[in-house]
Amino acid sequence: MNKILSWAEEDRPREKLMLKGRAALSDAELIAILIGSGTRELSAVDLSKLILQSVGNNLNELAKLSINDLMKFKGVGDAKAISIAAALELGRRRKESDVLKKAKVTSSSDAYHAIRPYLMDLSHEQFWILLLNRANEVIRPFQVSIGGVAGTVADPKIIFKSAIEYLASAIILVHNHPSGNLTPSQADKDLTKKVKEAGRLLDIPILDHLIFGDNGYYSFADQGIL
Repeated sequence: MNKILSWAEEDRPREKLMLKGRAALSDAELIAILIGSGTRELSAVDLSKLILQSVGNNLNELAKLSINDLMKFKGVGDAKAISIAAALELGRRRKESDVLKKAKVTSSSDAYHAIRPYLMDLSHEQFWILLLNRANEVIRPFQVSIGGVAGTVADPKIIFKSAIEYLASAIILVHNHPSGNLTPSQADKDLTKKVKEAGRLLDIPILDHLIFGDNGYYSFADQGIL
């Protein structure tokens, strides 16, 4: 199989990017630039195609792969795997920086899109809160806890400590279900009730609790069970 160096110059990923611009490259060609070289049998582009095919050519699924997952491909060592992971993380942070432009939350959909850059592609549970000012603008998202595959625990003391520290006027609770099942558990309902009562006493209302999935969400407020 031909190596990249034997191709016409304009078809080599790096040269193609310089000549035609970033948008002209396929996902596989962009990844090939990151990994730099392939194997004896495969060019960097072909190796990148194999990696993409393993996740259905879905970049969101690719972002979920760990360093060890990437290193299972012949020709991908730790340096190449780290380059891919770092590039995908930069992309996630770019989305995150867009969110931080004083996003205003007037619906569960607004809250979902504000927190999405922080929770998408995770394989374990995390519990976050959105701290809002009086205009319902996001002061900042705050990570409360990290759990395992089965669940996470949120301490109301940590939730309200951060709310008081940042002078928040209201809070939205968010945690993800990596399984994709957005149905709230009894533990989710009990925690929501507990935190809502604490918020009432501290005059920091809980406006909603979202169960986050990469492709959708469940809103306690929308379902009338907050």
